Amino acid sequence: MSTPTRAPGVAERAERLWDAVTTGDEYAAGDVVVKALDDGADPETLLLDVIGAVQRRVGQEWAANRLTVAQEHAATAINDRVIATFGYVLKRPEPHLGRVTVACVDGEWHAMPARLLAEVLRLRGFRVDYLGAQVPAPHLVAHLHRTGPDAVALSGSIATRLPTAHATITACQAAATPVIAGGAAFGPDGRYARLLGAEAWAPDARSAADRLAEPLPRPYTGHQPLDDLPHLADQEYTLVTRSSGRLVKSVLTGLEERIPAMRSYTDLQRQHTAEDLAHIVEFLATALYVGDGELFTGFLTWTAGILTARGVPAASLVPALDLLEAELRDFPRATELLGTARTHLAEPGAGSERTA
Repeated sequence: MSTPTRAPGVAERAERLWDAVTTGDEYAAGDVVVKALDDGADPETLLLDVIGAVQRRVGQEWAANRLTVAQEHAATAINDRVIATFGYVLKRPEPHLGRVTVACVDGEWHAMPARLLAEVLRLRGFRVDYLGAQVPAPHLVAHLHRTGPDAVALSGSIATRLPTAHATITACQAAATPVIAGGAAFGPDGRYARLLGAEAWAPDARSAADRLAEPLPRPYTGHQPLDDLPHLADQEYTLVTRSSGRLVKSVLTGLEERIPAMRSYTDLQRQHTAEDLAHIVEFLATALYVGDGELFTGFLTWTAGILTARGVPAASLVPALDLLEAELRDFPRATELLGTARTHLAEPGAGSERTA
């Protein structure tokens, strides 16, 4: 009598999927999921603890410089197609709960978390309108008026999209549709979702689906964006945002004066440096918008880890912060944020905690 073959566990399936996506083998990746479903694996577990876990690992390995940008994009594309295959193979229940629109904030290209949530909601019995990446608020609101969903699930991974997320949340509420926010952009504890007035926040797809099982509170339609953020009255966010191009140019010129080696940079190297400086200014502006210095310091810590993994000292960011602070000397909140971040980066080992 033969011994039954043991069905692979979650970790083993995740490892097989990892091997498939990192070698670019789309068919092997699909086979992992189809075979797991044939073996009776729980579909939600496959989505979140296999596909979702592999996707998180892809991001971590890119940050640690163990995957190239091309490999990261290829792996993400394969995972996305595996989810599509998943939907064809699996028979979903007939919708018997509410209707939910799932969308990414305008400018947000990281659609995988929203895609996973949409599939989990369908498995739970929701009717789902999945709108995908970077959905402009006017188009989202037009969709709400046309379809009348019970809620919008708004996803954001990049914190610099928070001002746009705020406008989107307010627009959805003006259309009498409550919003549940999720994704790394809203903070690990959901602080920015609460700050920007969302009716709910969830740290992951399971929690979001659980929360949506009960109706969200109806939005207060008299709400105004400035009600949440009275510090915006000082205009620092607006002025820094409007002058971002000039700030990047001035800091780049100053760095070339301080660091003679930069004068021999190629055009491509100068372009990359300017892009890095633009990201710093953009995150500074976002921190001014939400009034939270931890957002800016956290971004610089992450950036320091990225640079360290690529052999660039984290302290190389400090001169840029010095120059930016000099440019913004008349902006008290901005200079305080820059000073705190500079002190943090100057500490021994700054950035090393993000490279493991």
